[in-house]
Amino acid sequence: MLPQWFNKWNRENPTNIYGPAIGVGVVGGAVFVAALLVSWGQPYATDSLQTGPRGTGMSVPEFESDLATPDPTIAGFLETTSAPIPPQGGEETAGDARDNVPPGLENLTVENYVRLLTAMRAWTGIPDLFEDAGSYQTAVGHVMIGMTQNINENWAGHVNANKEVGVTCYTCHRGQPVPNNIWFRATPTVETMEGWSAVQNRVTPLSQYTSLPSDALEEYLVNYGVIAVHDLESRVENDIANDPLIQHTERTYSLMNYVSNSLGVNCLFCHNSRAFYASSGQITPQWATANLGIQMVLELNNEYLIPIEGLYPPERLGPVHGDAPKAACKTCHQGYQQPLQGTNVIADWPELATTSGEPVYDTPADQAALTE
Repeated sequence: MLPQWFNKWNRENPTNIYGPAIGVGVVGGAVFVAALLVSWGQPYATDSLQTGPRGTGMSVPEFESDLATPDPTIAGFLETTSAPIPPQGGEETAGDARDNVPPGLENLTVENYVRLLTAMRAWTGIPDLFEDAGSYQTAVGHVMIGMTQNINENWAGHVNANKEVGVTCYTCHRGQPVPNNIWFRATPTVETMEGWSAVQNRVTPLSQYTSLPSDALEEYLVNYGVIAVHDLESRVENDIANDPLIQHTERTYSLMNYVSNSLGVNCLFCHNSRAFYASSGQITPQWATANLGIQMVLELNNEYLIPIEGLYPPERLGPVHGDAPKAACKTCHQGYQQPLQGTNVIADWPELATTSGEPVYDTPADQAALTE
């Protein structure tokens, strides 16, 4: 009455009396644990962020233990921040007193410039930042300051969607000269091959190690490609020449997979599961914030990061095409819905919040009012 495989195994291993017992024990233990999980539920407490109407399943689950654990890099920023020194009038400016002051910071008082310079060196992990006028790091740093000021001044709809957060050098660098989550072109992955297969079914970091296309970041965050999937209507009834094809759908999924991993969320953070095709009416507020973020990254890559390719030494360029390092969602977010879990990094650094070179400093009375 025993299974044939057991009788066969028993004939071939007449002296092994422990093998079957171990096998049955492992299977039985697994069944027992599965039964406990089904009957008792998830053993670790969870919480969820509701992203849409109740009853639609639009929520992002998180373990409470993870929510209670702060991003470990927050401490690095808090250790390097300091309160600004509101000018009293008549102070000497950094542009008059110092050499090689980055554009946009010339009108700072010497005290505030030194304070900001000290912080930037800690944020980027470059202890001699801006000391050598001929260094590529100085030239790149000048551009990066302008980029940071532009983000804070012109992209508040994305950066400060929920509250004032802002960005500084630390948002991306986290104390390292090269941010962890920059990216370079990796396609075509097969130089001797033409066609779609040259960008798909290749395990690369850009595809999140999936079989999805590896050129999604390049297409959508550099080339202004239209993010779209094949429509719901019959292909026969539409102008196929202008409709998104299955290849475009797969590339879109590749980008969405990257965004999800970058923010540590699932599809329902932005979309309604019954209306993935909808671009209005059945989407969450986060959809608009994310879409604005994509437009911001397009500008950062095309207006700031790609044009300075010639400033970098060869070892800092891409390993395949020798291209400049570029940014994407994970460069700032690094696995969290908000970078540094929503820590306000710009409050003490108004110098990086405006391109005018004339930051607005809070007076002691203003600071006291904020804490009341």
